[in-house]
Amino acid sequence: MSLTAINIGKKPTTITVTDSAVQKVAELIAQEAATEELALRVAVKPGGCSGYSYDMFFDSEILSDDSVSVYGDVKVVVDAQSLELIKGATLDYKDGLQGAGFHITNPNATRSCGCGSSFS
Repeated sequence: MSLTAINIGKKPTTITVTDSAVQKVAELIAQEAATEELALRVAVKPGGCSGYSYDMFFDSEILSDDSVSVYGDVKVVVDAQSLELIKGATLDYKDGLQGAGFHITNPNATRSCGCGSSFS
């Protein structure tokens, strides 16, 4: 089954989240057993060996300038500044012995480091 994003408001995230990533995020949110509704926040912060690094965490607060898309029961939130750097990116999750975890494929990155967690 393939999930299609439902965009909330006027600012969709314009990043793609694969079905496997949505499923894993939903599992992780369920494990949190939080009392408030949680969203996956995808952000870019200065740092890392290539200039910027990706940051992902659960957030219960959605700000007025955030872009939000909903995939099934999972909300994905990106702040306006980060969105400019990851617009068109794909968030995927792979499970296996090598390379397991979340991976972002960013068409805006001109170079990235060997660990794959930072870019410029």
